[in-house]
Amino acid sequence: MEALDKQELHELLESKQYRVVRQRLLALDAADISELLASVPEDYAIISFRLLPKDLAVQVFDLMDGGLQRHLLESFSDHTARSILESMPPDDRAELLDEVPAMVARKLLQILSPDQRQLTLQLLGYEEGTAGREMNPLFVDLNVDMNISQALEKVRRLAINRETIYECYVMDHYRHLVGSVSLRDLVIASPEAKLTDIMKPNPPIVFTNTDREQAARALSEHNLLAIPVVDTEQRLVGIITHDDVVDILDKEATEDIYRFGAVQGTERGYFTSRILNVVRRRALWLLMLILVNTVTGSIITSQSVLLGEVVILAAFIPLLIGTGGNVGAQSATVVIRGLATGEITHKRALAIVAREAGVGLLLGIVLGLVVFVWSYFLGHNMHVAIVVTVTLAAVSTLATVTGSALPFLFRLVKVDPAMVSAPLITTVMDIFGVGLYFFVAHLLLQF
Repeated sequence: MEALDKQELHELLESKQYRVVRQRLLALDAADISELLASVPEDYAIISFRLLPKDLAVQVFDLMDGGLQRHLLESFSDHTARSILESMPPDDRAELLDEVPAMVARKLLQILSPDQRQLTLQLLGYEEGTAGREMNPLFVDLNVDMNISQALEKVRRLAINRETIYECYVMDHYRHLVGSVSLRDLVIASPEAKLTDIMKPNPPIVFTNTDREQAARALSEHNLLAIPVVDTEQRLVGIITHDDVVDILDKEATEDIYRFGAVQGTERGYFTSRILNVVRRRALWLLMLILVNTVTGSIITSQSVLLGEVVILAAFIPLLIGTGGNVGAQSATVVIRGLATGEITHKRALAIVAREAGVGLLLGIVLGLVVFVWSYFLGHNMHVAIVVTVTLAAVSTLATVTGSALPFLFRLVKVDPAMVSAPLITTVMDIFGVGLYFFVAHLLLQF
């Protein structure tokens, strides 16, 4: 039987063959159902979702886009909405409530049971973008005085509502984390043995206020299934699992891409945002860049005498500032990515900037040789060709230095390096490039 597609789903729902729709949906996995429902009109998605059994519905709901999740919740009775929300992992539920409008979030919080409401509010109380906001507060906690038999009994009791049981955490009477133990080690150990005999003491941890990207990187570096999250008093309050890391890195990558393009976007839902909100966010950056670009215009205007005498100089301005912006953006991109992945650190800043300066100089020489021939052919003026070539080499070097240094400077003043956007680099290089061009022209043409 072929997989159900949106056209066939549309036809089945139109003819009200709900039993067939249910059977065909049950033949798909949760990810495929989520993708299918996202591709059909909301009314059809709601009807199809209602045909799913509860366990599958929860899995599908958790994989859906925030906008569709909201529409589904609004179509449910309070009882159904509570059932779906309380079946979600607490961290995913907190993320959903964080994305919906405040009025909707308050309504959904009110329909939760007191325990689940308190759990959700606890996560929402942590600052956005921190490990505390991303963690799952439900984990297998074992007491340091337990033996293996007692520990396994507790694992069996908690397993039904824990996201993972493959890594368990050993705590003292004050809930301080003292060690971790894998389910495998518990199973093969002697039932009478003590937890302290097999646990791994002092496991890697992150704090609730640790940046979520740093927490994700720590989990990856230590090759863990989950990493414990502790509060300021070293008490274990949650864990971040390996599947959370995928979501975190995806959010961070999306955020960095938006910022590097000078677009203030949300982590997800940019294309479902209101057009006026999108325009407002993008216009702020563009207006600032326009104001900065007026400096470039002022520099060109101030050189009217030189341009009047050597008109051909004006023809090469776009080439020089365009090259500077492109080269600088390339250097900024590799440095920002290196900082994000941990491949480079601020301790190597001078070495990295020096390396990029060398790259820029060599690029400038290679490009300059090509441009020398073209500029001489265009202007039939050896002196102008030399001005353009020298300026291009200098601009390429300056662009790589600027593009590689700015992310380190931003990191030094506690600003996300991704804020070094490509439009910002281009604008800065417009100013420097034009200024440098006319400086070299005055120097070599004796104006």
